[in-house]
Amino acid sequence: MAARLPPPPSLETLLGQGPVALFLDFDGTLVDIAATPDAIEVPGDLVDRLHALCERMGQRVALISGRALDDLEAHLPALTVCRAGSHGASRLLADGERLGKEPEGLPDAAVARLRAFAQDNGLLYETKAHGGAVHFRQTPEMRDEAVALGRKVADELGLDVFTGKGLVELVRPGANKGEAVRAFMENEPFRSARPVFVGDDTTDEDGMEAAAELGGFGIAVGERENAKARYGLDSVAAVHQWLGL
Repeated sequence: MAARLPPPPSLETLLGQGPVALFLDFDGTLVDIAATPDAIEVPGDLVDRLHALCERMGQRVALISGRALDDLEAHLPALTVCRAGSHGASRLLADGERLGKEPEGLPDAAVARLRAFAQDNGLLYETKAHGGAVHFRQTPEMRDEAVALGRKVADELGLDVFTGKGLVELVRPGANKGEAVRAFMENEPFRSARPVFVGDDTTDEDGMEAAAELGGFGIAVGERENAKARYGLDSVAAVHQWLGL
């Protein structure tokens, strides 16, 4: 059982101490995780609420998701908030201007092996613009085999591997949420603010570590082992309450 982390100070308390920059994961943080990536339920007014939060925070809000940006934006239409997809590899400013270079997709050989493994074992393969993931949430007994295959392919082809809640994902080297936090923090209006990263999965720990290095901290959502978070919130509903959404 993971040790229970204390709740964070209120957002108003933090803002009273100086400017704050919020970096928010999506699945499991702003919306509840579903059996498949397409099955999530997104509140119809979530985009409006995020825009209001961004206004209150002086535009210092960024979503940082494992989803590809086009997938994220399909669930959050007309979003004008800074955002990073594919674990932070693909970054856009609020107005849609790209921050940094467009990352490469996976080599065809990696896609073929992941897709074949998923097909042979009745698992879901998710194509991403800058990566690819095998989902085993509905077949948890396949976790060890899927993770072993992902690590093998990553080692052979010089890729990075993420293991999260119910999936193993391959991406090009350097795609992690910590790099996205650092990239946004080098630019206005984030520069000189105190970064706070909120996320529910192991893939969010890079973002929490970067936030801590830059004078802020991480908030873990739900109960799990976490080496990087300072505070914890119990659920998506608790995140919404803390953010004032």
